[in-house]
Amino acid sequence: MAGSGDSTRAILFALGANFAIACAKGVAAFFTGSSAMLAETVHSLADCGNQLLLLLGMRQAKRPASPDYPLGYGKAIYFWSFLVAVMLFTVGGMFSLYEGIHKLQHPEPLKQWWWAAGVLVFGIVAEAVSMRACLHEVDKARAGRSLWQWFRQSRQAELVVIFGEDLAALFGLVFALIAVLLAVFTGNPVWDAIGTIAIGALLIVVAVFVAIEVKAMLIGQSVDPERQAQMRAFLEGRAEVGRVISLITLQLGNEAMVSVQAEMSEQQSARALAEQINAVERAFKAEFPEVRWSFFEPDVKAGV
Repeated sequence: MAGSGDSTRAILFALGANFAIACAKGVAAFFTGSSAMLAETVHSLADCGNQLLLLLGMRQAKRPASPDYPLGYGKAIYFWSFLVAVMLFTVGGMFSLYEGIHKLQHPEPLKQWWWAAGVLVFGIVAEAVSMRACLHEVDKARAGRSLWQWFRQSRQAELVVIFGEDLAALFGLVFALIAVLLAVFTGNPVWDAIGTIAIGALLIVVAVFVAIEVKAMLIGQSVDPERQAQMRAFLEGRAEVGRVISLITLQLGNEAMVSVQAEMSEQQSARALAEQINAVERAFKAEFPEVRWSFFEPDVKAGV
């Protein structure tokens, strides 16, 4: 049975890591007077804002259905997740590219580089803790699939975003530390600029991949393919059902809508047929608790 990771736990770990890194960068900016470090402080605070947006989206997604939104607000988390991907692309990636190109055109020797190195080492440790917590939740959801398969097939938008953001942040910090050390040991500040450009490119690539996945959910994807296969097998295993003609599913945040057209095993009265359908739907929702809406269309055997 396909599982799901605790997105809230992963988001809170990421929020804590980014806030701690922002504080460390702020202290370094205060003592060094570095405008670049101050900009990085703002960058990390923006990352904190991304996590807060995801928490807001998860809260809105839990709002009950209404006459205007009969299928509920579950897809709200997709909107906020897509917005975070856009911010990761613009505030993160494009800002880093701009800063790197500016440094490349106007290289300056690093001053008090040990502050930057210390903050980066601390950031790597903090992001590694956040990444470990995220991977722990991803492992619950991927059910033996590779990380790439889970990333392409997952319907947990917020967990996909946090995974991408943590991955980009961790590798970005490693790139930055390598660039700083190369700039110091070679005496060539161009390495710092190259590292910043590499970070920007990394953030943009990750943001694009995350945006593609979330866009698919926003438009309207079926449930996880593995989960859908389990649903079909469950229905075909019911004595009341002769053959499943079609099974259409729609993921709505953490809930799902299912439409079934099936041949029934035998002809019977309308009342008995309705009772059989109700029994199948009750058992189906008990087996798949994420299914909130189900629509069952009975049919007869072909040729009858």
